[in-house]
Amino acid sequence: MQTKQATSIIFGITGQDGCFLTKLLEQKNVNVLGISRSKAAVTGDVADFEFVKELIIRIKPRLIFNFAANSTTRHDVLFENHQTISTGALNILEAVRLHSPTTKVFLSGSAMQFKNEGLPIDELTSFEASSPYSIARIQSVYAARYYREKFGLNVYVGYFFNHDSPLRSEQHVNQKIVRAAQRIAAGSSEKLQLGNVDVKKEFSFAGDVVEAIWLLVNQDKVYEAIIGSGKTYSIREWLAYCFKKINLNYEDYIVTQNGFVAEYETLVSKPSVMLDLGWKAKVDFYQLADMMMENK
Repeated sequence: MQTKQATSIIFGITGQDGCFLTKLLEQKNVNVLGISRSKAAVTGDVADFEFVKELIIRIKPRLIFNFAANSTTRHDVLFENHQTISTGALNILEAVRLHSPTTKVFLSGSAMQFKNEGLPIDELTSFEASSPYSIARIQSVYAARYYREKFGLNVYVGYFFNHDSPLRSEQHVNQKIVRAAQRIAAGSSEKLQLGNVDVKKEFSFAGDVVEAIWLLVNQDKVYEAIIGSGKTYSIREWLAYCFKKINLNYEDYIVTQNGFVAEYETLVSKPSVMLDLGWKAKVDFYQLADMMMENK
């Protein structure tokens, strides 16, 4: 029987990325300690430096991943996202510097922190502080660069583009559509309220994304990388496919929200760096929709 490697810590373990990464790490025989403010192996807050410091002193982990965030660009959660993303990153990095400098740290980044002109976004695309969420993400990246360059810490950043799974909440439009279609198929007479369904984005699978994370933290040539499929589909295409699976016309079940303004028309990655490292998405748009529609 293999012995387990040094413990890894996942902050924000209860989200889809934390869940899928936990499964992957366990398959790799890496012991996982999960941290969440709600329900996890250990309850705690990444924004609390004393908690983070004592945890890192005690565990001396080989790997730390920070997924803690409220995945929204809304202004009303600016302090929460600042604390979990910006302060959380600083807490982890400073505690690692002081007490476990050989620990590798992964920080999640976002497509939403880049200037988006509708063209494929890569690692050289400029940042743009377009929301409190993007500000927090940008701050955490500059913290990563500071600790990497000044103190030699192994700090990685993966910039996530849209990715989903059956674990998504209905806060996210893809799952909102899936759940509504399932209820309608079961007899609900509801109408689905949506904004601009012609927005184009990526539809990657969270399980593929965590494979990219694992690949990234197990090499030492690339420390920041775009993680995405590089392929876009419209929300309308997602709607049409999901409703086709229940033999209904989606147009009979949607209502357009008046005054809705989309954050972008197209959001697409150029994942050349990850592709060069040997990663590529395995689950496509249709397989992801099938997976989510078949999960009841």
